[in-house]
Amino acid sequence: AFGSGLHGWGFTLNKFASMYSSKFGIPVEKFVEYLWGEHYFDEKTSHTRFPTHQMQAVLSSVVVKFILDPVYKLFFSVMKIRESEYKPILKDLVLSFSTEDEIKLRGKHLLKKIMQKFLPAAQALLEMIVMHLPSPKEAQAYRCETLYTGPQDDEAATAIKTCDPKGPLMLYISKMVPSSDAGRFYAFGRVFSGTVHGGMEVRILGPGYIPGEKQDLQIRPIQRTVLMMGRTVETIPSCPAGNTIALVGVDKYIKKNATLTTCESAHTIRAMKFSVSPVVRVAVEPANASDLPKLIEGMTRLAKSDPCVQCFTLPSGEHIIAGAGELHLEICLKDLRDDFTGIPIKVSNPVVSYKEHITENSSRQVMAKSSNKHNRLYLETEPWPLEMIKDFEDGKFTATQDIKDRAKFLSDVYGYDNATVRKIWDFGPDGVGPNMFLDATKGIQYLNEIKPHVQAAFQWATAQGALCGEEMYGCTFKLVDAVLHQDAIHRGSGQIMPCARSAVLAAELVSKPMLMEPIYMVEIQCPIDVSSNIYNVMGRRRGEVISDEQGANNQTVMKAYLPVAESFGFDAKLREATSGKAFPQCSFSHLAMFPQDPLEEGSTANVIINEVRARKGLKAGTPSPADYEDKL
Repeated sequence: AFGSGLHGWGFTLNKFASMYSSKFGIPVEKFVEYLWGEHYFDEKTSHTRFPTHQMQAVLSSVVVKFILDPVYKLFFSVMKIRESEYKPILKDLVLSFSTEDEIKLRGKHLLKKIMQKFLPAAQALLEMIVMHLPSPKEAQAYRCETLYTGPQDDEAATAIKTCDPKGPLMLYISKMVPSSDAGRFYAFGRVFSGTVHGGMEVRILGPGYIPGEKQDLQIRPIQRTVLMMGRTVETIPSCPAGNTIALVGVDKYIKKNATLTTCESAHTIRAMKFSVSPVVRVAVEPANASDLPKLIEGMTRLAKSDPCVQCFTLPSGEHIIAGAGELHLEICLKDLRDDFTGIPIKVSNPVVSYKEHITENSSRQVMAKSSNKHNRLYLETEPWPLEMIKDFEDGKFTATQDIKDRAKFLSDVYGYDNATVRKIWDFGPDGVGPNMFLDATKGIQYLNEIKPHVQAAFQWATAQGALCGEEMYGCTFKLVDAVLHQDAIHRGSGQIMPCARSAVLAAELVSKPMLMEPIYMVEIQCPIDVSSNIYNVMGRRRGEVISDEQGANNQTVMKAYLPVAESFGFDAKLREATSGKAFPQCSFSHLAMFPQDPLEEGSTANVIINEVRARKGLKAGTPSPADYEDKL
């Protein structure tokens, strides 16, 4: 397929083959073969042929003669406003303009409208989908292993593999689409098995659902099933497996994605992963304090409508919106102002989301006491290898995985003690993050009674680390010993939670913590003569050019890593340095270790954590283990 996404037109070879086949009396399938490859058209004989090398200069390629030349002729005559040339072409193509505004169009605007009517992009795209993508029944048979998190031989998996419309319902909601009703959404997704219809009662399994438990589980009826037809929707009675559908009435119970099922033993369908990450954030507040409820409601709607944005409120009261970059944030803020709130909003300067990582095993055990001095917790730490973090992000082991399977993977691949990793209490933050808390104790009384309090403290600590209140990343915390009061009233949540949080934060600080910063992959297209200027701009922003490939027409394509913190204003500086000749494209690549020690006074990393701490209202100065741990 060929076309222009900017101007909204496109075509396939089949499109032109069907136009010419009747004229030449050649089947469409045969004519498509002539339109591609070493086929040339001889106008004297009106036949295609395979010419010798000398004759290629005289004859025209079939694709040039029957596709490119007519399109170029139409382009040239419309742009030069030669009505006597392009109007007969429009008549032959049976293209007409009905509205007064269309009749007045000239030049580029007229060309765009003609091409959209002559070669609509939607038809070309749909034809390519039908021709080249496998059917749901064929695709689900081999994709089930990747999609479904449960056993591959259970009732739900079997129905997914066969795309069975009579099996149990398995429907994955991937996107929340704003509806015409203020504050309401259509839950848009795909039916993998079964048939969904209005009035049906379903189990709504959120991302944090654990089979056999009630966490992140709702049982609710579906009000209506609607088919989304571009900007319009049409109510339909039911929708069988293999189709996409929008549901009405379940949006209150779904944040961003969910699995809907009628099978009580079903596991979740694996959540979609995106190649971007919300690494740039801004603080927002209403221009008028009385509009605060509207802002909070609008942020909730924005978070539902865009799977790549995060909206939350810090303990300091700041309302934060995190996006994939400057442009993404601009779009989100525009939607928030115009579509979701309708109020004026104040926006802070963009800042970067860092991660806190440990690079060594803890230098010693840390101990924290409860405020009544009757309970003590002893912790040690160790970092995750980078390969283990990647395996976690790739889903090779997860927080919701079967305990035995996860323990086997961690013991076989990374050498963990199998018995210990069977006693993983929690993953954090949010119960699914890349940090884990292990129970490595033996014979401690009352330990199970404090487990929920320790889990809550662990979630709190991993969401707001000790360095500057950023999320932790790739850390294992081991509870190696505990002393607990025998009276339950003296070991409640008010005593254990602050104690456990202090122990986790102190353990982080004795394990050589480092900052991890997000990195963009930047692809820059430019003339070769300005490439040295690009190297200078990248050097001033801690960028690293990783490839520089020369192409045709004196052009070069450069690929480089650029810290997100250095990307603000990068486009403007690049245009200034190259006189507008360079065209950059940024996409999130990975997290990289900041090269300096954040606990070393005066280092760049130390300056960053102090700035972040000041912005969040945390205690000034470099944190120390003594701020959190206790002594015997």
